[in-house]
Amino acid sequence: MNLTNYSEIQALLARHGFRFSKSLGQNFLIADWVPRQLAEAAEVDRDTGVLEIGPGLGCLTAQLSERAGKVLAIELDRTLRPVLAETLEGRENVELLFGDVLKQDIPALVAEHLAPLRPVVCANLPYNVTSPVLSALLHAGCFETVTVMVQREVAKRLCAEAGAPDYGAFGILVQWLSEPEILFEVPPSCFVPQPKVTSAIIRLRRRAVPPAPVRDEELLFRLVRAAFNQRRKTLPNALAAGLGVSRQQAETAVQNAGFDTRIRGESVDVVGFAKISDELSKILSADL
Repeated sequence: MNLTNYSEIQALLARHGFRFSKSLGQNFLIADWVPRQLAEAAEVDRDTGVLEIGPGLGCLTAQLSERAGKVLAIELDRTLRPVLAETLEGRENVELLFGDVLKQDIPALVAEHLAPLRPVVCANLPYNVTSPVLSALLHAGCFETVTVMVQREVAKRLCAEAGAPDYGAFGILVQWLSEPEILFEVPPSCFVPQPKVTSAIIRLRRRAVPPAPVRDEELLFRLVRAAFNQRRKTLPNALAAGLGVSRQQAETAVQNAGFDTRIRGESVDVVGFAKISDELSKILSADL
């Protein structure tokens, strides 16, 4: 069965009475080059254990199965169970798990289902949960790479540098934990139903060490969120409002890190935020 042939997809879905769910962000691939190139981009081999999120009809799952030691595919939509049972029949190295990946203990899941293989993620992510899923995968700290299809605008935000219009808090988090790289784009015509946006394949390679040393990583993440929650304010004002510190403490931290107190968060790079976080950490420790 060709899982990217539109006529065969229609017949398959009709056999099982399946209907697309807008709420789950379901868009199935109908271009065979996309799952093939996505699987290749994930650098999968027989020593690799792949976590796939949202297998849909299984076209990417099949490509991964041909390359990987094992594929663990997590699907939220239980109505796809009979569809996937048919499309993945005979693939002994594929295991299906029905549930919400955001409710899973991801490190425990990897240890139970993919050990002792080298764990990676490869997926066509549902676009309505891209940020929380990527955050959970990166914070799990157990994947060498995360290679996923996302909206092109999201991919650009994840790779944006300080001063760029797309630069923001989530991109800084991603760049702190990984090295993101946009590999190629996928037009809407490659899907059914067609999304209204162009997609992109992005690979996040886990950092062995952070871009800079930091005293308190949790404070750093809170500080970055505060900086962009009120991005029109100067950085000291945004930090004072978002972190519950005094304006004087925020100004001192920004100044001690080597920045003008009139600067806004969008002009500070990842390493700069680490410096400001450390200076604020010192000030708060001294005031205890």
